[in-house]
Amino acid sequence: MNTQTLNLIIAFVATFILGLIIVPRLKKFKVEQVVRDDGPKSHLKKNGTPTMGGLIMLIVIVAILAFNAVSHHELILAIVAILGFGIIGFIDDYKKLIKKDTKGLSPLKKIIGLFIVTAVFIVLYINVFNLGTDIIIPVLNQPLTLSLGAFVVFTAFILLATSNAVNLTDGLDGLASGVVAIIMTFFTVSAIKQNNTEMIILGSTTVGTCLGFLIFNIHPAHVFMGDTGSLALGGAVASIAIILKMSLYLAIVAFVCIIDTLSVILQVGYFKITKGKRIFKMAPFHHHLELSGMKETKVVIIFWVVTAICCFIAYLI
Repeated sequence: MNTQTLNLIIAFVATFILGLIIVPRLKKFKVEQVVRDDGPKSHLKKNGTPTMGGLIMLIVIVAILAFNAVSHHELILAIVAILGFGIIGFIDDYKKLIKKDTKGLSPLKKIIGLFIVTAVFIVLYINVFNLGTDIIIPVLNQPLTLSLGAFVVFTAFILLATSNAVNLTDGLDGLASGVVAIIMTFFTVSAIKQNNTEMIILGSTTVGTCLGFLIFNIHPAHVFMGDTGSLALGGAVASIAIILKMSLYLAIVAFVCIIDTLSVILQVGYFKITKGKRIFKMAPFHHHLELSGMKETKVVIIFWVVTAICCFIAYLI
């Protein structure tokens, strides 16, 4: 059995088993979602659904990567991004859901934490693993070597933007976990083409974990991932793209995440400029589609299909 298949199966089974253990406990201790009352009315029935399920994914992915990192050292980079971002998400979830602090982790503390994790990742990438400052240009399929300063800024942007984009995409049952599974399948195939064993392990492990989590997260969801899961998955996507030198491909494969993120930026900016007017019925964009009359399951399937098409296009170029 090849590496990617073995890791995918192990991650899938481990996630499923851990889910059977953790999800009931989240419900028992009332670690439950509080749904916004200004959103789609169909979401109100989700009140009381257990959340912080991303802890399941975080444990499985980090455990498998840590086991393999003994002989595949570059996986340490991915662990830093996934665990670091996941811990920040966990603290935010913990304060909101367990400590009942509605503000959670303050925006300033959150961004400082994300910057610290990003800085550690970049320092290790450049000074410890010496992976260079080159990136691959899509279509041309040629490497471009950036100056150190440009690479640091670019890489920091990729890590921070990707983690937050996945976080914003996590708003419907099975949406973020399905989208990330498809994106990571693309990067796993790319890693196989590059013969990069470390990233094959990262990609297949994340895909298996997302598929295992979907058993509990598909509509109607029995658990949500919370910031713990979405930020960790964002770290996984960003780290595999950066290490494979394929960060620019995120503009293609993560198209739906970018649309969701841009919709939030535009909505907030327009709201402030016009003092109360809105472009969308609700942001992120997937909620706008719901409020426009589209069923949640249809929105999720469309986002999955669009992501798959984008990944196929990226593979061809």
